[in-house]
Amino acid sequence: MIEERSTPDWFSKPGDSIRTVMQRRGIAARELAALFDDGMDKVRALLDGSATIDADAAERLATLLGATQKFWLTRQENFDSAVARAVERIREADNEDLVLSLPAPGIKPRGRMTKERKSEEVRRRLVYFNVPTVASWSQRYGKLVGETDFRSSNTFSSSNDAMLLWLRRGELESDMVTTHTWNPGNLEDRLEAIRKLSRVRHPESFLPKLRELLAEVGVALVVVKPPKDCKASGAARMVDPDKAMILMSFRYRSDDHFWFTLFHEIGHLILHQAHTFVDGDETPVDDKELEANGFAESCIIPANRASEFERLRADRDDVLRFSVSIGVAPGLTVGQMQHRDMIGPDKLNYLKRRWSWDEITPALA
Repeated sequence: MIEERSTPDWFSKPGDSIRTVMQRRGIAARELAALFDDGMDKVRALLDGSATIDADAAERLATLLGATQKFWLTRQENFDSAVARAVERIREADNEDLVLSLPAPGIKPRGRMTKERKSEEVRRRLVYFNVPTVASWSQRYGKLVGETDFRSSNTFSSSNDAMLLWLRRGELESDMVTTHTWNPGNLEDRLEAIRKLSRVRHPESFLPKLRELLAEVGVALVVVKPPKDCKASGAARMVDPDKAMILMSFRYRSDDHFWFTLFHEIGHLILHQAHTFVDGDETPVDDKELEANGFAESCIIPANRASEFERLRADRDDVLRFSVSIGVAPGLTVGQMQHRDMIGPDKLNYLKRRWSWDEITPALA
């Protein structure tokens, strides 16, 4: 039986029910995608609420997920009604302009903003962020825009807009990933297996295995290309009570940066009870960031090899031998040597692996 919960001030997308059934029955997104002509694009749209469940889609959902065609059509109708009520509450509270200041994917509307158009743009933002009120948006995302007071400032910086869109896209992509129940202890147990993957040269080879290892411990690994002005490298967040997300941007597209960022986000999940962290060039360096940095450094250079590492010279053969002996790619060793000011930022960079998006993108399919 598929249950639907609702409250007067909340709405739940039909995609939430789709995802719940997929998770419960172990149905992969690709299995669902096979039912639709638009494949994965259709699944994404159903999950994020941008696609409406019509009679044809309802029949296909019933075939794979269960329930009846009528259930799925009613689910869509109830959602549409709940969103319409949320939009009306926003209008009555005179918060339309506030909601319209939120970023939204796609092309920004131009021309005169009629009443109908304004309502549609409000609806689009509420559905995209899956929030019914200004207060709920502030609670879930407000702290991520620094000291900005959402209620008193109707604009965010372009970098904040880009970061929020990147983070939300990551959350939506995590809906496509089936995971076991989040277990930080099991994640620690897999660190060595994760670490060994740094030696694999191509993203198309190591990313699927990395996703699998993390999914087994309740972590959805998602890669989203950063939009213009987004300076984030990685993020860690609980997307459900029993599911964590690590979001990666491949921002610098080098192995030392990718793996350090990954271990940094794993550190946040293990050390900091999976509170939300978005990390990039502008992230303030507080105690938790220092702890996550230290965790990442120890994942790359084991503590029992630290003194040997500190004696390394800017010598190709020495770095290669040491990297092989500790089981990581040499680029990671070079990155740590540069980070700890043992060598200049221009030294030994040829030992790092660098990837183009043409190499990364096939690994994301």
